[in-house]
Amino acid sequence: MNPEHQHSSNKLYKFFIYLLLIALAVVIIVPVGWAFLASIKQDVEFYGSPWALPEGFHLQNFADAWQKAKMGSYMLNSVVTTAIALVLLLVIALPAAYVLARYKFRSSSFWNMLFMAGLFININYIVVPIFLMLNNGDKSLRSLLGQPFLLNNLFILALVYAAMALPFTIYLLSGYFKTLPKEYEEAASVDGAGYFRTMVQVIMPMAKPSIVTVILFNFLSFWNEYIISMTLLTKPGLRTLPVGLMNLMAAQKSAVQYGQMYAGLVLVMLPTLILYMLVQKKLTQGMTMGGLKG
Repeated sequence: MNPEHQHSSNKLYKFFIYLLLIALAVVIIVPVGWAFLASIKQDVEFYGSPWALPEGFHLQNFADAWQKAKMGSYMLNSVVTTAIALVLLLVIALPAAYVLARYKFRSSSFWNMLFMAGLFININYIVVPIFLMLNNGDKSLRSLLGQPFLLNNLFILALVYAAMALPFTIYLLSGYFKTLPKEYEEAASVDGAGYFRTMVQVIMPMAKPSIVTVILFNFLSFWNEYIISMTLLTKPGLRTLPVGLMNLMAAQKSAVQYGQMYAGLVLVMLPTLILYMLVQKKLTQGMTMGGLKG
């Protein structure tokens, strides 16, 4: 092929790629930016052009969403649930992924196959059996202890979240662990380090990009989860942010308080945007250094 022709083809290819990326960026950025602008508008401004800039910064919307709509309480519930779920997930998934990636034993193939099969299970399809199982457990606990424990419990919800994220997390981490040189573990063994100490002091610091990737992916999943939270938490005071936001949107549409509604939406989006900006470099590193290799 003519070098000049090949060079022009590459330039045309890059042009279309950049054009596609710009279009995708616009599709994502415009709705997010519009939500931020709408959150500082007064309610009367929504009767004009939806693309008009706000006349001022009406920050009272955030105060009303935080206090009157109880978004502050919902955010606390989401923070507690997400933090517990991430801790449980990492405590279970890191050792499991390390063992499955580094050691061969009689049932290792079975466990690998079991976790791989878990990748194809959508938790939303089995939420009803989970609810019935916990409800039956509460009936037994009520007869034994006089009070239920499994439903309307943030810790149990966090446990369900961690369990549903285990297959993908172990798959991603074990793929990353397999790419790490074994010489580091051999050197640690010569220095007298045991299996646990080697995993904690040698392997985990090297796997930090992959661990950050896992934390971000699962944080987004837990923070934005709606169906399981709505099913397992029926008490209004225990609602998480997505459930509280949906109730707020339903209430404020009838009350014509759109500014308060968009302020609640921004409160849900803001933590995820901040977290992504803080760990963006580590996330990219974790994705490119073997984090998704099997």
